[in-house]
Amino acid sequence: MKQKSNVWLAVLLMVVFAATRWPGLMPPNFSAAYALVFCAGAFLPRPLAWWLPLGTMALTDLALNLHYDSWKPTLLVSYAVYALLIWLGTRCGPRASWLKLLGGGVLGAIVFYLITNTAAWLFNPFGNPEYQRDLAGWFIALTKGTAGYAETWRFFLNTLLSGGLFTGLFAGAMKFTAAESAREKEAPAPAEDETAPAPDAEPEEARP
Repeated sequence: MKQKSNVWLAVLLMVVFAATRWPGLMPPNFSAAYALVFCAGAFLPRPLAWWLPLGTMALTDLALNLHYDSWKPTLLVSYAVYALLIWLGTRCGPRASWLKLLGGGVLGAIVFYLITNTAAWLFNPFGNPEYQRDLAGWFIALTKGTAGYAETWRFFLNTLLSGGLFTGLFAGAMKFTAAESAREKEAPAPAEDETAPAPDAEPEEARP
């Protein structure tokens, strides 16, 4: 039963990853990716927990790059943070409480936002003049962002909301499935029908 659940969970991860990364489907930075990589580390067996989310992310990035110039130097930083979130999920494990998993998912979303935006400020691949190499420039990268785009604090809000929402839904579904499975295993087996007629006894003279 556990192995079957892991297979269905793997399929769910791939579908949600692909769907939430479709351009324009969701608001900017509102994604299930943060929650799913965290929950993959918490619920999937170790080899699957690492290669499935990172592999799916790489495939969708390749597909997106065919239509959009999605490659940027900070992309490798994002992959490193996703790996960090998987590791954070493994530290919690499937037996952690729902609240602990929810807190871990929210923490993972915050870590992702802080590290990736810090990398964007530090490397500044597009030469944004607002991202000066000082504390004020770093603060702008985390709150206001660059001219012509929405403020980065709005992106942070979407990151936080999506991380909490999808972690809560995903962890709640997994907890419910595990509880139902345990209840089925603990259910007593049906009693035999004592009113059923006994088989005919073998005649005495027929016995050797």
